[in-house]
Amino acid sequence: MNYDLIVIGGGPAGYVGAIRAAQLGKKVACVENDRAGGTCLNWGCIPTKALLKNAELYHTLAHRADEFGLKIDGLSFDWSKVVGRSRKVSDQLNKGIEFLFKKNKIDYIRGTGSIPAAGKVEVTAADGSKQSLSATKILIATGARSRPMPGLPFNGTTVIGSREALTLESQPKEILIVGAGAIGIEFAYFFNAYGTKVTVIEMQDRILPVEDDEVSKLLERSLTKAGIRVLTSTKILEASEDGKQVTLKVEGAANETLTAEKCLVAIGVAPVLPDGTKLTVSDKGWLNTNANYETSVAGIYAAGDIIGPPWLAHVASYEAIQAVEGMFGKTKPKKVTVFPGCTYCHPQVASIGLTERDAKAKGLNFKVGKFPYTASGKALAVGEPEGFVKILYGEPHGEIIGAHIIGADATEMISEIGLGITLEATRDEIEATIHAHPTLAEMIHEATGVAMGHPIHV
Repeated sequence: MNYDLIVIGGGPAGYVGAIRAAQLGKKVACVENDRAGGTCLNWGCIPTKALLKNAELYHTLAHRADEFGLKIDGLSFDWSKVVGRSRKVSDQLNKGIEFLFKKNKIDYIRGTGSIPAAGKVEVTAADGSKQSLSATKILIATGARSRPMPGLPFNGTTVIGSREALTLESQPKEILIVGAGAIGIEFAYFFNAYGTKVTVIEMQDRILPVEDDEVSKLLERSLTKAGIRVLTSTKILEASEDGKQVTLKVEGAANETLTAEKCLVAIGVAPVLPDGTKLTVSDKGWLNTNANYETSVAGIYAAGDIIGPPWLAHVASYEAIQAVEGMFGKTKPKKVTVFPGCTYCHPQVASIGLTERDAKAKGLNFKVGKFPYTASGKALAVGEPEGFVKILYGEPHGEIIGAHIIGADATEMISEIGLGITLEATRDEIEATIHAHPTLAEMIHEATGVAMGHPIHV
C-alpha cells in the first residue's frame, strides 16, 4: 500500500495528525499497537479524570454532607465500580476515535510500526505477521511511557506506574508515591479520598515544582490537611521490595524507613522510539526536529511527547496539526511557546506563561493581581472558598505574561487567559470585558482590578 502519510502512533498527536491530513485530501494510514487514543485516552488523562470525579464526589459526601444540609447513613463505595466507570469512559471514547478514522477514510492498522528506510513502514501484528507500507511522508507520534526508578523496576504488583494504578483490583491500605508532579499529586488525592494512607516523596523543595510558589504552598497545606503526608526535599537512599511490600529508606527532614504494599513511581516519562532508521535524538533520547517538525531524515517528521517536553495531550495535538499542515504546504508551522498546564486534584491547579519567580529571574517589570476565592460570591455559594487567581501583567504596556489559578474549576478558567495571550490582550482590555455575575471566571476580572490598583471587592 502506498500513502501520502503514514502516522505511527494513535494518541493525541497521531490520530489528530492523521485526521487533519485526511481533511487536506491525503491518503492516510495510522499504525497503533495498543488502543486508538493512546495513553491519554486509555491510560492517562481521561480515565484519571473519571476517577478523580468519583473521589471528589465521595469525599464531599463523606466529609461535607452536613455543610450542605444532607444526611447520609451508611455511605460506602464499590471499588470495582469506581474503576469500572473510568474504563467505560475510555472504552466509549476509544470507539469514537475508531469511528473518526472510518469517517475520514483513514486506514487504521493494528500493530507495531518500524521504519526500515525513509518512505517505508513495516508493521508487525500481534500474531507476528508483517506487512510493508510506503508513504511520501511519515509522522512519528509514538509518545512516551512511565520512567522507572533506578533500583526499583516496575513489576505491576508492588511497584506500579500510572497505568497499573488505574486498574487496581482492590484498594490499597497504604501507598507510597514517588514524585509530586501532576500525576503523583492526582493519584495522591484519589487514593486519599477513599481512605488509603498516602505518603508523597519529592526531591525538590515543593510539590508541583513547575507551578507558582504560592500555588504549591497552598496545595501542600490543603493536601496535608486532608491527611496526605508530603515529604519534600527528600531523597531516596535505598529501595527494595519483597513481593509483598516496598521499603524506601529516605533522607530529608528526618532519616526514616517507609513501607507500604504499593509504591507508585511517577518521576517522569521515557521516549518510545520506533525501530529501524536511526534518527538524531537529544541527550535524553527525545527526537530532534527542526522548525518544520522534520527529523534528521528527510520526509520523516515527529510530534507530541516523542519530541520532548511539555508532555501534554493538548500540546501534542497542536504540534501534530502544525506538522501536517506544514509538510503539505498548508501553512508555515509554528512551534509551541505558551501553553496551559493543569492538575486535576482538589483544589484544581492551572497555569499559563511565566511564574512570578521566573519573571523575577528574567528581570522583567510587572505587576501582580491576586484575588482570593473567599471574596467570590459564586465560590462561597457553591462551597468552594479555597484558592486564588493570580495574574502577572508586564510593564509598562500591561500585557499578560503569566497566570496561576488554584481552586474549583481552575482548569476551565485558564482558557480565557490563554486566549488573551494569543490575542495580545492587555489588562485594560481584560478589565473592559464584562464578566457574568456570579461566576468563578469573574475573578479574572477582579484580579485585573487588583493589578491596576483599584480593586472593588477586596
